[in-house]
Amino acid sequence: MATQPGISFEVRRDLVPVNNRWHCHKEVELIYIAQGSGTLLVGDHVRNFSAGTLCLIGADVPHYWRFDDRYFENADVSIDVIAIHFLEIFWGKEFLVLPENNSIRQLLERAQKGILIQGRIRPLIHSFEYLLHIDGPYRIITLIALLSKIAGWAEVLLLSSGKVPTGAGVLEEQRINAVYEYSMKHFKRKIPLHEIARVASVSPNAFCRYFKQRTRKTYSQFITELRIGYVCKRLVETDAPVKLLCYESGFNNSTSFHRCFKHITGKSPLSYQKTYRT
Repeated sequence: MATQPGISFEVRRDLVPVNNRWHCHKEVELIYIAQGSGTLLVGDHVRNFSAGTLCLIGADVPHYWRFDDRYFENADVSIDVIAIHFLEIFWGKEFLVLPENNSIRQLLERAQKGILIQGRIRPLIHSFEYLLHIDGPYRIITLIALLSKIAGWAEVLLLSSGKVPTGAGVLEEQRINAVYEYSMKHFKRKIPLHEIARVASVSPNAFCRYFKQRTRKTYSQFITELRIGYVCKRLVETDAPVKLLCYESGFNNSTSFHRCFKHITGKSPLSYQKTYRT
């Protein structure tokens, strides 16, 4: 991700999905989803995202903003994303060592797990819009102020348990992307091990080891998280019965579904629906 000539960090507005794949880069990513929804993979974490999502993702942390299919199938449906990318040392190697910047340094260290910024984010959004239109030293001042505010009073949630392997080049990135894409398209049905192993071009036994090494979880855990994420989204957006969503998402056992839902979200389906609709 190259920085344009004449600027020290990048700020851009995306109205169509870009980098629609599992990837990482040497820049820190501070991103605001003004419009759009989908599935976020960051490190070993899987979650839904929607309008209002604000995240800080550290340097070299693999991630994937996988927007819903409708943004690719319908030209009338668009996203609105403001993304800021900056190197941790673009302001000089000594900047973060200054005692006044302890909170920013600690924030960037925590961003190695991916950070979801919650609570009162509205006061922060003005800075994103402002950065799109200003130049000169005020760009740097505004970014520092934005990071300071996040570090000082924003509610944050760490997403990943830690850094996962980033791969060994383009071929490895293509392999894991193929696995993720196939899984997201077919998780509502049973995906036999030999089938997904064929997507990764490895044997079934090798695939189990490969996926666990790449993601720090089993493939069945990953599929369960995708299914629960799907149900969570449908609970908020529709009035579909929980039992229908259970089987629609790929579970074939209601008891197992409720146990997995409670384990991942900490709530029952109806409690989750009530909380997030409120």
